[in-house]
Amino acid sequence: MKPGLLEVMRMNRICRMVLATCLGSFILVIFYFQIMRRSPFGVDICCRKGSRSPLQELYNPTQLELSNTAVLHQMRRDQVIDTCRANSIVSRKRRVLTPNDLKHLVVDEDHELIYCYVPKVACTNWKRLMMVLTGRGKYSDPMEIPANEAHVSANLKTLNQYSIPEINHRLKSYMKFLFVREPFERLVSAYRNKFTQKYNTSFHKRYGTKIIRRQRKNATQEALRKGDDVKFEEFVAYLIDPHTQREEPFNEHWQTVYSLCHPCHIHYDLVGKYETLEEDSNYVLQLAGVGSYLKFPTYAKSTRTTDEMTTEFFQNISSEHQTQLYEVYKLDFLMFNYSVPSYLKLE
Repeated sequence: MKPGLLEVMRMNRICRMVLATCLGSFILVIFYFQIMRRSPFGVDICCRKGSRSPLQELYNPTQLELSNTAVLHQMRRDQVIDTCRANSIVSRKRRVLTPNDLKHLVVDEDHELIYCYVPKVACTNWKRLMMVLTGRGKYSDPMEIPANEAHVSANLKTLNQYSIPEINHRLKSYMKFLFVREPFERLVSAYRNKFTQKYNTSFHKRYGTKIIRRQRKNATQEALRKGDDVKFEEFVAYLIDPHTQREEPFNEHWQTVYSLCHPCHIHYDLVGKYETLEEDSNYVLQLAGVGSYLKFPTYAKSTRTTDEMTTEFFQNISSEHQTQLYEVYKLDFLMFNYSVPSYLKLE
């Protein structure tokens, strides 16, 4: 690292902390939580017994390889902060968070971690890892945990289960991280998983029938009853339909990361990316002090949704609908530094 760069980064973070403080705090009432931005160098960061906390290792790394990686993650944090500030009217319109807003934040007490899980961004494997980390010896190999067991809510503790003082303490003292993915690739992955697989009958009944009823002219009675043959064009039309957005929040599998994890209200210390999943995941485990014996599970998956596959799905989407859909996911594109896909024909 060049001389003086660390100091520049330190001053940059301090300036951003002052800016975030000036933006105001949230009202603290029962069932509403005050989410405070934390200074990376605050005195309230405490160590686990006999070791440095993940926050200390992230912001003041002792190992050279961690120092180099820290620069990348500082840039990602800066991107989120800059996007929130540039879109302040939109992103800060909702100033209070409810318990329901915190249900995606999984807490690991032993290693002082908070993980916001985003469906279709390796969340099954990360939930498996969190079960190993919080299981106190009950689990050792994450891949021995069945996928359906990883999604049982009782197996992991989420932030909304704590009292208000406990929530604020953990938000200030624990390392908070999430993983993101190119928004439209994630969307196609969700569509393929929930609407093209015959075993997902619950999604077909709840969403498929509704989508077909609204978007398909002259739908057959069988299609209206089963909802198991939703076309991607119909799915997109459903997402951009104002009635859909007024009716109820999006399902978590196609909800925006901005709405699931609230990165303009909660300061995430580390933003991992699906495109660099293994490296970023093992970096988190290193910071937590478990990297020597716990690694992110890797395996080849031929059914994975790719950029080329996503391009094909969007070929039959009109430019008008593409533009409207991009507006829905625009903050995710900007916040996590994903460029507008070359295959889009935006109006």
